[in-house]
Amino acid sequence: DEQKEDNSSTECSELGIMDLKFTSSRKYISISVPSKSQAMSPHIKSVDDVVVLGMNLSKFSKPTQFFICVSGVFMFYLIYGYLQELIFSVEGFKPFGWYLTLVQFGFYSIFGLIELQLIQDKRRRIPGKTYMIIAFLTVGTMGLSNTSLGYLNYPTQVIFKCCKLIPVMIGGVFIQGKRYNIADVSAALCMSLGLIWFTLADSTVAPNFNLTGVVLISLALCADAVIGNVQEKAMKLHNGSNSEMVLYSYSIGFAYILFGLMCTSGLSPAVTFCSKHPVQTYGYAFLFSLTGYFGISFVLALIKIFGALLAVTVTTGRKAMTIVLSFLFFAKPFTFQYVWSGLLVVLGIFLNVYSKNMDKIKLPSLHGLWKKSVEERKTRTLSQTV
Repeated sequence: DEQKEDNSSTECSELGIMDLKFTSSRKYISISVPSKSQAMSPHIKSVDDVVVLGMNLSKFSKPTQFFICVSGVFMFYLIYGYLQELIFSVEGFKPFGWYLTLVQFGFYSIFGLIELQLIQDKRRRIPGKTYMIIAFLTVGTMGLSNTSLGYLNYPTQVIFKCCKLIPVMIGGVFIQGKRYNIADVSAALCMSLGLIWFTLADSTVAPNFNLTGVVLISLALCADAVIGNVQEKAMKLHNGSNSEMVLYSYSIGFAYILFGLMCTSGLSPAVTFCSKHPVQTYGYAFLFSLTGYFGISFVLALIKIFGALLAVTVTTGRKAMTIVLSFLFFAKPFTFQYVWSGLLVVLGIFLNVYSKNMDKIKLPSLHGLWKKSVEERKTRTLSQTV
């Protein structure tokens, strides 16, 4: 019996030792999850990364991101607008707006492919059907906009495009289910009315009204109002990069325009004309496309970080500056109506910024101002009595 007890005790002790070894070994079994800053794989990108022209904006604060995006939009699109007006000032080029759009889409596709090769994540995240819709809207926006310059003067065309603030808000309600406050609606109305007033002053000085141009730019406006909301929804839902969005949407759009020009026999006359003026057409078109590509990269970053409405507000302010520069460079007469309409646009921009920062910016109410004035009168009366 004693021997059996000894054997059982030794077995229990051995089992205990084995159990201790097992439990101690379990302490060293762990699964480490890499932090947000560590790269799990070169093909996996953080959800919050926003890369523009090789620069990761997610490393900066929100105000810095906004300043960088707005600076990029203004700088590149001001040059873009000047080159666009300069190309259409070439005698005989006005009927070839769709061919300019084809060349522009070709350059955009090349630029997007180059930028996509420079980043780690090269996968296509957004579905092809979505890109086909975005490409169709992009073709409508840019193609109809470029073609309308053959029928309208540049400031009038820009003013019509600036009126897309309200359609963007309507598209946000129906496409994304958004709800806007009174400040957003007031901002859209102020900017649109101010820029319409701007173009009324221009029409009195140098009218160039054409019903065909109005129809073209109105259709471009409708497509432009939808595309920002579709891009925002697709980029946030699938976490697509800016370079991916540019590459696939513009390359598919290039195929659309090429097919359309071949079916309408509009390709051969445009190629013949541009071959006679290569510097004024292809040379300007390259710089025009390059600055436009840089500008659209910052616009997509604005859409992804701050939303379509704020992006449209920034681009609308840029268009107002483009109109001012157009009058300066192309020697247009000046009236004070431009000043009042410009102040109305500035008021719209302030209202939009205020709507985004209502918790930080506290404007005094009318009741508060009235109450404060009454208290000041009482204090003044009491001091006089004493």
